[in-house]
Amino acid sequence: EETGTGPLGAVILHGLFGMGRNWATIAKALSETYRVLTLDLRNHGASPWDDVMDYPLMAGDVAKLIETQFAGPVAVIGHSMGGKAAMALACERPSLVERLCVVDIAPVSYDHSFDAHLNVMADMNTKALTRRTDAEAIIANAIDDHPTAQFLSRNLKRADDGHGLEWQINVAAIAANMDDIIDFPTPQANQAYEAPTLFLLGGTSNYVQSSHMGEIDRLFPNAKTEVIPGAGHWLHAEKPAEVTAALRTFLEV
Repeated sequence: EETGTGPLGAVILHGLFGMGRNWATIAKALSETYRVLTLDLRNHGASPWDDVMDYPLMAGDVAKLIETQFAGPVAVIGHSMGGKAAMALACERPSLVERLCVVDIAPVSYDHSFDAHLNVMADMNTKALTRRTDAEAIIANAIDDHPTAQFLSRNLKRADDGHGLEWQINVAAIAANMDDIIDFPTPQANQAYEAPTLFLLGGTSNYVQSSHMGEIDRLFPNAKTEVIPGAGHWLHAEKPAEVTAALRTFLEV
């Protein structure tokens, strides 16, 4: 989705199980100065499905979009999985990235398991459902986490054949590529991204640890870190005003 007609360009990349419209409020707040594109990454939202999904491929998808939609480099903002795609893009194609904001993720491999989430989504008979709230209840019962169940259920839409609901995300492909999604393709030293970079972290999140700072400094030598107090991993949803203020300062809006 496109928001704003400002003279500068910005691209926002969502996290795993998300979609571009999760960032609509923040995109609108930046739209006076920036023309903001909130993207759906492959196998998410309205974007095409593909059997293969890793960060070089996602970075390539975003690079093609920037090259076709903008006349020059843009600010790139990425959350979680989208933050890894943004970091891969910045290291591989720095000429396309004017500045970089990475939201609550580090350029490292993680050991998070989303098996329970993927299993309940894959096993759900969505054709028998008529309301997202029914899916929420099923997911919450399986993973014992209602906020996450609510978030996951937003990926359901009315089925194209008119019978029940269906997933907008490619659950099978995400499950098949999960090892690549939780990993990160470590760039070489000569791929360090030298332009201004902000790592924006949730104060109650544990996704970025002090042990990650060495790799952040190696790959992003012009990086600074800012913490949003009281926010977890989905800080853009929990503290949108604070995240917007931090982005405005970083983007010099």
